[in-house]
Amino acid sequence: FAEFGKQWYQRRVRGSVGVVDVDVCGPSLARIMGVNGQTVHRSAAGWSPVYTVDDIAVMSIDFLLESEDSAVIWRGDKKTGMIRQFLSSVDWGELDYLIVDTPPGTSDEHLAVVSHLKETGVTGCVLVTTPQEVSLADVRKEVNFCRKLRLPIIGVVENMAWYECPKCEVRSEIFPATSGGAEGLCKGEGLRLVCRVPVSPKVGRSGDEGVEGEGMPAEYGLLVDEVVRFCG
Repeated sequence: FAEFGKQWYQRRVRGSVGVVDVDVCGPSLARIMGVNGQTVHRSAAGWSPVYTVDDIAVMSIDFLLESEDSAVIWRGDKKTGMIRQFLSSVDWGELDYLIVDTPPGTSDEHLAVVSHLKETGVTGCVLVTTPQEVSLADVRKEVNFCRKLRLPIIGVVENMAWYECPKCEVRSEIFPATSGGAEGLCKGEGLRLVCRVPVSPKVGRSGDEGVEGEGMPAEYGLLVDEVVRFCG
């Protein structure tokens, strides 16, 4: 996700961008975006988001915890309340794009976002899977979730699609697509396969260190282009 945001900036997409991490119990976006350890300030206009070096506004419960190791042990209603605050009590300013990073599944976090943005509407959703059937099964449920709530689906991204040896450049499928992978899912559901992203140690290192790395997979740029095209 962080590389997606960085590619967004590198391609100089016009407009201001905000990202909100609604994975309340497992927040990681702050570290990945390189703004962990920052604090959120409150003013008359609400909470102020934290800005990355690329001027992307970020909001996460990580900024409100005593330490990165603090556990968030909340029931659904309290998580829902916090997500609503992220969407309504943060001084985002004038945004052209608000990207909501959700945990896997179709739970309280997703319902809270859809419910609170009911009036403004959700422009589209990007579904992420890995090639193996155990992941595809979950994504099929997410497809049904989106359709039942009439949420437009921008497309599907297949993560960890392959690994390419940096020395011999031979590609290996670490997670074999035993049931057709994301391509089979998209054909069966009538969805667009936006891109297939390889396993990349550089992406992992970039996320751990919260910095932009060189030689990142170009496939992230395809996702940026497709989101911008879909949003018009």
